[in-house]
Amino acid sequence: MDSTIYLIGPRGAGKTTVGKALSLTLNYRFIDTDDWITQKYQQTIASMVQEKGWDFFRQTESEALVQVSHPNQVISTGGGMILAEQNRTYMKSSGVIIYLQASLETLVERLSRDPNEAQRPSLTGKTLVSEMNDVLAKREPLYLQCADIIVDAGLPINDIIEAILAKLMK
Repeated sequence: MDSTIYLIGPRGAGKTTVGKALSLTLNYRFIDTDDWITQKYQQTIASMVQEKGWDFFRQTESEALVQVSHPNQVISTGGGMILAEQNRTYMKSSGVIIYLQASLETLVERLSRDPNEAQRPSLTGKTLVSEMNDVLAKREPLYLQCADIIVDAGLPINDIIEAILAKLMK
């Protein structure tokens, strides 16, 4: 297997953590699109959104997806990557999409203790619970629509990796 593997899911689902572990297991290169964007533009996503707006960021995110996509890579996408139909189509045509599905409770718990929370701009200005509930309601159908593999992101990391590997080998 030498395909591109895309990890999708809301922020807090564990895309970066799982991506790093999966890439080590498969001997693939790991790329986090949010990290790639912040390094390229020398700016946090929060400051980019504040300065240039969400539309600019979403366009930048789409460009980053194409630029970083190569075989033998695990790519952790931003939580909103799937909002653009062109991104869903691109990932579907160029690799395997794994949806790390997590409950609202799991996401809120993880995001509440995440030291990078300050770098992640609020999407709505609401409380974390309300925002994540709204985000899941809007994005869950898109995640499900484009996923080739769905994995419970609430499982321990080793179980997640085992589940992914089992489904990739089918």
